[in-house]
Amino acid sequence: MKKEMPFWLAVIPLIVMIIVMAVTIIILEQGPHIPLIVGTTTAALVAWRAGFKWIEIEEAVYKGIRLALPAVVIIILVGLTIGAWIGGGIVATMIYYGLKMITPSLFLVSITLICAVVSLAIGSSWSTMGTIGVAGMGIGLSMGIPAPMIAGAVISGAYFGDKMSPLSDTTNLASGLTNTNLFVHIRHMLYTTIPGLIITLAVYAFLGREFGKEGVDAADIQLTLNVLKDSFVISPFLLLIPLLVIILVAKKVPAIPALIVGILLGFLSHVFVQGGSFSDAVGALQSGFVIDTGNDMVDGLFNRGGLDSMMYTVSMTIVAMTFGGVLEHTGMLEAIVKQILKLARTAKGLVVSTIISCFATNATCSEQYISVVIPSRMYANAYKEQGLHSKNLSRALEDGGTLTSVFIPWNTCGVFILGTLGVHAFEYAPYAVLNFVVPIISIIYALTGITITKLPKSEKLVLEQEKLAVND
Repeated sequence: MKKEMPFWLAVIPLIVMIIVMAVTIIILEQGPHIPLIVGTTTAALVAWRAGFKWIEIEEAVYKGIRLALPAVVIIILVGLTIGAWIGGGIVATMIYYGLKMITPSLFLVSITLICAVVSLAIGSSWSTMGTIGVAGMGIGLSMGIPAPMIAGAVISGAYFGDKMSPLSDTTNLASGLTNTNLFVHIRHMLYTTIPGLIITLAVYAFLGREFGKEGVDAADIQLTLNVLKDSFVISPFLLLIPLLVIILVAKKVPAIPALIVGILLGFLSHVFVQGGSFSDAVGALQSGFVIDTGNDMVDGLFNRGGLDSMMYTVSMTIVAMTFGGVLEHTGMLEAIVKQILKLARTAKGLVVSTIISCFATNATCSEQYISVVIPSRMYANAYKEQGLHSKNLSRALEDGGTLTSVFIPWNTCGVFILGTLGVHAFEYAPYAVLNFVVPIISIIYALTGITITKLPKSEKLVLEQEKLAVND
């Protein structure tokens, strides 16, 4: 028999976690791992108080961790990819030609569009950020552009493609959970995402003006080019490796084998193109690439990658999912959402509540997928009762869940970005323009009724008949 979790009990772990998280991050200036462990412990005690047995609580923890395992594998492979591609000269080659082709004033716009196209082709924001994004950080830093600004542009582009690609996990998840045709779902997202992208590019064009002044960092850029040529074998043929990975994923080869191909080719490039030893190449995969050029900026960019560099992210992902697992599988999250539904009595309130609930789930359960899965379950019937088409729900899930995950430092997305791009969520948040503009547009649409689609009369009639049959 399913146990009902009282609302007053369900909010206790959240309150405890938020307080401990605030003290730990703001006052103690430490990471989010321990606060989430405290939150998990509190949630377990609350569940025990509500009548759950320890074996049930333990299973809830394991279910949360199991949900994170695909993400953990990708995180590990991205760490290996960064090490292999830096060691193989692939990242250096992308940065070298990027510095020659892209002007500083147009860099933020350019890197956003490049990441958007790549992510749209492969359907993965993480793979895009771990490959093209890493090179973009190097190009932008060489131009004197602040790291948070670069990271924000990379994130905006990567998440545009991730959100709109028919190959994306979250896009398929949102459409599947709401029983919405995939391409109907994507077309409906155009109304919020395209205006969001236009606003984003306009902001980046405005910000880029200060980097377009004559002579800005010209000497530094040339110095970086010289250091790259002296430290690596630069060849346009090395660009075929990332191109091959993009083509493989676009051809629907799963992300894991596609990344493994990229890692293998990077490893071989390290040995046979760059002239490194097998020991050096293995070391780059394990603990990251090591170089001493005498240029602090170049050394800081290239001394990174490898399996070890991702262990913070892996541990963060596992810890976060223990908390999310207990909240979801003991009914605490459901109890909280039910209270929110009582306040959402109109179509306007329902869409706004969905977006807010997705963001709150990102903050509490620390996983982007859960922010799509849980609200989709909780709100599906409410949308039907309000006579709203399911594509309104699927869009709200992506606008509020997929995009806002990057703003939570302890969310798996925020932690991944920190490990990959080296910028904290609180630093890049103001510059990840697409990720906060699109939810705002979505809320405006909900309040004004713009693009909010009602169910066709035929479908509404069927639902009313089904409801009458259940009542009878």
